[in-house]
Amino acid sequence: MATPLDVRDRWADEVHRAATAFTDLLAAGWGPPLPGAGATADRWAALHALGRTDLPLARLAEGHADAVAVLAELDGPRVERGERLGVWAAEPPSGRVSARRTAGGWRLAGTKQWCSGARACTAALVTAHAEDGRRLFLVDLSAAGVTPRPGRWVSAGMAGSDTADVELDDVPALAVGGPRAYLDRPGFWHGGIGVAAVWAGGATGVADALADVVRTAAPDPHRDAAWGAVDVALTGVDGALAVAAAEVDADPGDRAGTAARRAGRVRGLAARTGTEVLDAVGRALGAGPTGHDAGYAARSADLTVYLRQHHGERDLAGLADALRGTR
Repeated sequence: MATPLDVRDRWADEVHRAATAFTDLLAAGWGPPLPGAGATADRWAALHALGRTDLPLARLAEGHADAVAVLAELDGPRVERGERLGVWAAEPPSGRVSARRTAGGWRLAGTKQWCSGARACTAALVTAHAEDGRRLFLVDLSAAGVTPRPGRWVSAGMAGSDTADVELDDVPALAVGGPRAYLDRPGFWHGGIGVAAVWAGGATGVADALADVVRTAAPDPHRDAAWGAVDVALTGVDGALAVAAAEVDADPGDRAGTAARRAGRVRGLAARTGTEVLDAVGRALGAGPTGHDAGYAARSADLTVYLRQHHGERDLAGLADALRGTR
């Protein structure tokens, strides 16, 4: 891990558990196919499977897999065995990182927010603002000047993802691609669907609790109806992921210009499905599992928080822009 865990962090045990699982996963050779290389469905299935069992781990693994894909697409350096990467590209109004070019290379300064794997990752792809526009940089997190600031996370949901602010004080960085290369490449949209695959996996994990009851308890019309509704919703998003994977493999470079609308549709459907599943399963099972089943309570809390990575109406309005051809 990049730095020792802060013993004052209220979620230290969960952060340590997820970080250890992340390290072990990559050490065992986990690495899904690159998007658009002919096996995109397998890539998203691998992310879905992790999301079904462990959303904080899936969040870390998805970030690493996305970083590998970004570096491949933008001709960045090879990712070596033992490296654990993240993609820190959030741009909230309250946080901004600046990049300046020096005789010795690029240097970054500022506070990067929403950095998942802040202490579990060994390196990260970080967006920053330079004189010629927004750029992407590879940062060695063991470098002097990199300081994670954990402790602000108050929710049990996704606590294991160790999402924190990271201060960068004159930190050396390697530019990856040119200005706007990170945002303008087709893979930006393909990667967004990978996140949706994790959401769908998380929804399936929550639904598993209801499935177990339906299969073992006496028939109950209300509970059975809830399971039927959940099955319809999950089957729909699984089908959308399968169709999207085939389309990405057929046109990885987005010659047709449909990547943004495809990602908007699948992400919107996955987010809506996750919300529907949380509601249907919660109403069907009542308070019992939330109060007495630690695994179910954790999966529900994790999914509730993770789905907020979809920005609701703002993202749906972005889909409208893609549909009218303005993006």
